[in-house]
Amino acid sequence: MKHRYEWLETEWKRMREQSLDRAWQTVEPLAEAGGAWICVRGKKLLNLSVNNYLGLAHEQRIVEAGERAARKWGAGGTASRLVLGNYPLYDELEQRLAEWKRREGALVFANGYQANTGVIAALAGRGDVVFSDRLNHASIVDGIILSRAEHVRYRHNDLEHLEFLLQKYQGKRRKWIVTDSIFSMDGDKAPLLALAELRERYGALLMVDEAHAGGVRGEQGQGLCHELGMADQVDVLVGTFSKAFGVYGAYVCADQPVIRHLRSKARSLIYSTALPPAVIGSTLEALTQIETDTWRRQALRENASLFRQMLQEKGFHITDDDTQIIPLAIGENERALQFSQKLLERGIAAVAIRPPTVPDGTARIRFTVMATHTPQELTWAVQELTAIRDELDGRDAL
Repeated sequence: MKHRYEWLETEWKRMREQSLDRAWQTVEPLAEAGGAWICVRGKKLLNLSVNNYLGLAHEQRIVEAGERAARKWGAGGTASRLVLGNYPLYDELEQRLAEWKRREGALVFANGYQANTGVIAALAGRGDVVFSDRLNHASIVDGIILSRAEHVRYRHNDLEHLEFLLQKYQGKRRKWIVTDSIFSMDGDKAPLLALAELRERYGALLMVDEAHAGGVRGEQGQGLCHELGMADQVDVLVGTFSKAFGVYGAYVCADQPVIRHLRSKARSLIYSTALPPAVIGSTLEALTQIETDTWRRQALRENASLFRQMLQEKGFHITDDDTQIIPLAIGENERALQFSQKLLERGIAAVAIRPPTVPDGTARIRFTVMATHTPQELTWAVQELTAIRDELDGRDAL
């Protein structure tokens, strides 16, 4: 009799042949390095592959705030918020988030995936249409699928294509435009001002995920929408605490009718246990640091600009965007894995990103810089990258 898991073995073999199999490495942080360096299998590595953009994950004030909250409120959330899990720290955080984003209300979710799936599925449904940028995060895609609304993808940042589709689907009950503000794998920005104009022209609703812009862009880190002065033209603002905040969780900011609806309809919120008090306590302190420590945003922008400039000077094909996400296009999956391994051997942690996270044939190394990297560290990293490039393929390969 055939083994009952033979189909899984066949699929696993196929993935390995295409260099699509995955495994993780155990990472040991070097706390004194503020997250800029890590240790893997006893080897010290410059960390160029995480979302701890401002270096706050190891900030002692944030760690200590979590410890105080745990001592007072206990280790776990103990229940969903609609049962008995809504302790006062939650109310404080949501009030502060609403003030920070200058919106009527806010809701905290367990993580960004649950925020996007829960919000979209609660606000859109049969008879509606959701227009989604083709490079939107998987959580947005899954939220649209769960909503049962018609899912219409427009070409990445292609406003003419989006307007054509808005005209085509004018008869739908409700029309949502959903986009990331900074795209996680390409590091480019959505044309938010133009999207807000299309929202107004076609009577649509607009949702923007600020996951990679929250804490990083804007006068107080509110995000790219606030930096551009068009946040009041966005119906739903989503963001995470797992990136620039250095903690965990996610939030949604909107007007009260939206917040009230989500509180009663967002299944990922209703049926999830409340976050542990330590997480909320740390997040409150992280929000304070983001609002006040403007030097971190400035340092991040300078580091991103420096890293891009040095790579371009060495002949790497790098885009001219100004974000902290800097992808290096490789193409083939095996080649990307090989490049990542060479980086590891030379003391740099930078992970190969492959399908289905990115489209077929576009495997890449996704570099992310941090506010706590030094110019000397980034200069050394570029030197090592150049040596690897020249070793593997010759000067003009990337």
